[in-house]
Amino acid sequence: MEKKTPLYELHCQEGGKIVPFAGWLLPVQYQTGVIREHMAVREKCGLFDVSHMGEILLTGTDAVKNLNRILTNDYTVMEDGRARYSPMCNENGGCVDDLIVYKRAENDYFIVVNAANKDKDFCWIKEHLSGNAECRDISDETAQIAVQGPYAETILKKLTREETIPQKYYHAVFQAEVAGLSCTVSRTGYTGEDGFEIYCRSSDAPSMWTAFLDAGKEEGILPCGLGARDTLRLEAAMPLYGHEMDDTVSPLETGLSFAVKLDKENFIGKEKMTKDFPPKRERIGLKVTGRGIVRESEILKKEGRTIGRTTSGTFAPYLNFPIAMALVTAGETSAGDRITADVRGKSVECEVVKLPFYKRKK
Repeated sequence: MEKKTPLYELHCQEGGKIVPFAGWLLPVQYQTGVIREHMAVREKCGLFDVSHMGEILLTGTDAVKNLNRILTNDYTVMEDGRARYSPMCNENGGCVDDLIVYKRAENDYFIVVNAANKDKDFCWIKEHLSGNAECRDISDETAQIAVQGPYAETILKKLTREETIPQKYYHAVFQAEVAGLSCTVSRTGYTGEDGFEIYCRSSDAPSMWTAFLDAGKEEGILPCGLGARDTLRLEAAMPLYGHEMDDTVSPLETGLSFAVKLDKENFIGKEKMTKDFPPKRERIGLKVTGRGIVRESEILKKEGRTIGRTTSGTFAPYLNFPIAMALVTAGETSAGDRITADVRGKSVECEVVKLPFYKRKK
C-alpha cells in the first residue's frame, strides 16, 4: 500500500497525474506537461512536493565521530547552518545511499536521505552507531517543499524576512518562519538552478504549498512533478541512486570523489576503495546524435567493443536534444569520441561530452 504525502489531495485538485514512486503516490506531471514544467524551472520557478524524502536526527557528543565513520565526507569542521553532501558506503565501497547532512548546532545534525532508501538508511546508521549518539526518524512528521528557479528568491521574499533567506548555497536557516509557518529554509536543490528546500511540519504543508503558488503567480510559478524533477537533474548531471550509483558502484566510479575523503581517518568502505584505486569505471556524458532516445541499461560500444552501459537517459527539454549518462571502463573515452548505444537491437550514435550538460549562469 503506497503512502500519500500531506499534499496528495492538492495534487489531485490541481490535475496532477498520480503514479506510485518509491512507496508513495506522487504526481509525475500536471496538465501543463513535463516540458513546460521543466522550462518553468529553468526560466521562472517551479514548485515540487518532495515530502517523500526521509529525515533523520543524529544527536550526542559522539555524533561527529559517527558521521565521519559512517560517511565518506569529512564533518570534523562544520559551522552551524551548513549543509554537506556525502555518499554512505558499505564495506565493499558500494553506495548504500547518498545524502545531505545539516549541522543545526553542536552535537545536533539533521540528515536527509532518499525516499526509497529511508528505512534501509535509518537501520544502517542505527546499527553502526557507537558511543554517545542517538538517531531518530522524523520523516512522518516532516514535509519538504522545493522552490526552484531564477525567481525562487523573489517569491520567497514575499513570504518571509530577509534574514530568513540563506545567502550561500548549501546553507540553511533553522527556526525560520515562511508564510507565518515555522520551518527550516535551505538553499539547496536537485535541479541545477538556484532555489530552496523548505522543511515544515506535515500538517503545515498544504498551507505552505498554497502560499507559494499564490505568491508566485506574477513570476509564473508552476507545480512540477517527478517527470520534470528527473529531466532537470539529468541535464544538470546529478547522479540518482538506483541509476548512477547503487550497492555495487563506488562513489569514486560515479564522479563523486569531491565527497570522498580518503585522507581522513578510517570510514566504512575506505579500505576497499583505497585497494581498488584508481577506479576501473567512470561516469561519462553522452549527447545522442543518432535517431532515438537512449534510456538506462543500454549497452555501449566503441569500435565494436563493449565498454559499459547507460545509467540514465532522456530528451533534454532546455538543451533540445537527447542525453544520457553512463558507467564505462575508465580511460576508454574522451570528450568528442563517437560511440554507439544498442537500443532494442539498433545502434544509435552518441558523442561523449563533458559533464554537466547544463550549468546555470550565475
